[in-house]
Amino acid sequence: MAEAGVTLLIRDPKPDDEAAWRRLWVGYVSFYEAEVPDDVTAGTWARLLDPNSGMLGRLAELDGTVVGFTISVLHPGSWTLAPTCYLEDLFVDSQARGNGLGRALIDDLVALGRDRGWSRLYWHTRQSNDTARRLYDSYVEADDFIRYRLFLT
Repeated sequence: MAEAGVTLLIRDPKPDDEAAWRRLWVGYVSFYEAEVPDDVTAGTWARLLDPNSGMLGRLAELDGTVVGFTISVLHPGSWTLAPTCYLEDLFVDSQARGNGLGRALIDDLVALGRDRGWSRLYWHTRQSNDTARRLYDSYVEADDFIRYRLFLT
């Protein structure tokens, strides 16, 4: 957890958070050795600010500095009537890691889901992402499903 005397706030993004979020986004995309076109990044940010988009963003702020985020997608499911939340992205700045921020960001989604009546929360990560997997395993055991991705564009 965050050190004593340190203020942790997890909140919705605001328009003036864009530069801080983009700095973290670049680190996240780099971590996965990927490239995201600028127009997609801009579109993602716009959807995070649009309450009707189905995409939910949350920011972790430590002593007034944005140091982490989650991006989730709410969607209907065929096995439940209540919405399902897919935690698509979770990232904490490397300088802020080790303070329980990843756990705090997931706990925030769990609390939101319970308050808003979501049926479930799910996510995935790379098999080799041992640090994240230790955290995720503390919530729930990984299932035995294999992901397939067919790119259409």
